Amino acid sequence: MEKTPLTRRLAAVLLTLGLAAAGAGPAAATTSAPTPEAIDAYLADLHEASGVPGLSAVVTHGDRVVHAAGYGHDSTGAPVTADTPMRIASVSKSFTAMAVLVLAEDGAIDLDAPVTRQLPELELADPRVDEITVRQLLDQTSGFSDTTVDVADLAEATSRTDYVARLRDDALATDPGTAYHYCNVNFDVAARLVEVASGQAFGDFLAERVLEPLGMTGTATRDDVVRPAAGYTSLFGAWVPRQEPAWFDDTGSAGVITTADDLGRWLIAQTGNGPRLVAPATLDAAHTPSAAGPYGLGWHTEDDGTAWHSGFVMTYRAVEWIDPATGYGIAVMTNGASLTDVTRTALDGLVALTRGETPGAADGTHTADLVLGALLLASVVLGVVGVRRAPRWATRQAGRARWRTGLRLAWLVLPALLLAYLPALASVLSGGRTFPWSSLAYFALPVVLTLLVAALAGLVVLGARTGQLVRRRPVGSPT
Repeated sequence: MEKTPLTRRLAAVLLTLGLAAAGAGPAAATTSAPTPEAIDAYLADLHEASGVPGLSAVVTHGDRVVHAAGYGHDSTGAPVTADTPMRIASVSKSFTAMAVLVLAEDGAIDLDAPVTRQLPELELADPRVDEITVRQLLDQTSGFSDTTVDVADLAEATSRTDYVARLRDDALATDPGTAYHYCNVNFDVAARLVEVASGQAFGDFLAERVLEPLGMTGTATRDDVVRPAAGYTSLFGAWVPRQEPAWFDDTGSAGVITTADDLGRWLIAQTGNGPRLVAPATLDAAHTPSAAGPYGLGWHTEDDGTAWHSGFVMTYRAVEWIDPATGYGIAVMTNGASLTDVTRTALDGLVALTRGETPGAADGTHTADLVLGALLLASVVLGVVGVRRAPRWATRQAGRARWRTGLRLAWLVLPALLLAYLPALASVLSGGRTFPWSSLAYFALPVVLTLLVAALAGLVVLGARTGQLVRRRPVGSPT
C-alpha cells in the first residue's frame, strides 16, 4: 500500500489538524481509533527519519487488518511491501509455543510432564534435567541459561537431533520452575519435541497445523522455502548490506521468516478474533505470566494485560504486540539491525495511536552511533598527539617515582581491556545472554571498531612513552 510523499504529508497535516481541533497537545488523547492514513503517515515519517533501509508493519483490530504496508527497499533495490519476507528472529518463539500447544490439545504432548519422558534423547550433565516440564520450556523457567550452556557449540549444530545431543555436557543454572532465564535452548528443544510428538519435521508441522489454517502462505522456517534478501547492519549510521552469518537457522527459537501481511493474520488469531488454533483458555494461558517470571508461553507479558515479543538476528529486527482486551495487534519488522532499535520506536508510536494518544515525533538521531563515531575520531587524534608529545611527557616524569609514572601510563591500557572483555561485558548488560565475537562484529560493529581504534591508539602511545622513559631514566633513579 504505497503512497506518494505528497499524499503522506497531506495525511500527516490532516491528522495534526484533527488533533488541534480536539485540543490535543503533545501528549494529549485523540477521540477516535487510528485511521489507516494516520498510521501510514506516522510510519512513513519514522522510516524517513530513522534512515533504516526497509521497514514493514501491520496493525490489526478485532478480525480486520487496519493497515499493512512496507517502506523503503531491500538490498536488491526492490521496494519493501507488506508481502516482503523478513526474518523475525525470536518472535519465532511464539510460533513454536503454538505448535506445542496444538499438540498438547491433541493429547500428543503433556505440558506438565517431564520433557525427558517425552523426549528421551534429552540428556544433560545435570540430574535436574528429569525435572523439567514442557511448560517450563515454554515459559523459560526450565533452568537453561546462556551462562551454563555452550552457545557457540550449539550454533554449529547441523540438525535438531544434533543440537539436542550437544547439550549432554551442559548444566542448568537453577532448579526447574524456580527462576526465569531467557534462553534460546528452551525453544530449540521444544521444536525437537514437536518433531518427535508429531512424527513430522518441525517446519512441516508448523505449516500444516499453524500457518496454513491461518492463511499464512508467505511464512516458513527455512531459507530454501522462503528466502529473504540480505539485510543490513549500521556502521556509524551508514547502512551496509551484509549476508546473515552462517548458523543453524532452522530453529524453534529464531527461524521463522514471514511478511507483514501474514503477521496480520497471526495477530488476529492471537487476540482471539481469527481461526481458532487452540481453545480460548489455552490461548489465554500463552499470554499469562508464570509464577516465576514475566513470561507466558512464548510471550513476554505486562501488568496491563498486553503481551509482546521482540527479536533480532544480525541483519534484521522485529517486534510483535497484542492487547487482547481491546483486540489490537501490531507487528513491525526492519531489514537493518543497529544499536538503535527502530522497531521498538515504531511499536511505541503505534501503541500510542491505538490508545488515542499522539506518538512522539519521529527522531532520526542515532545518538549511540554519533557518540561512538566521535570517540573513534578522538582516539585517532589523541593517539597522534600522544605519540608526538611522548618526548615532552617523558621529560616531565624526570625525578618522579616509577610507580607514580606507572599509574599515569595504566589508563592507556583501559580500551584494550574493554575490547578483550567486550563479550563478557555485553553478557552482563544483557542479563546473562551470550554474544560471541561473530555476533558482536555485526550488530555491535561500531562498538568493536571504536574500542579497537582506541586500544591501538592507547597501546601505541604507551609504547612511545615507555620508549622515551627508557632513554631518559638514569640508572639508580628513585623507585
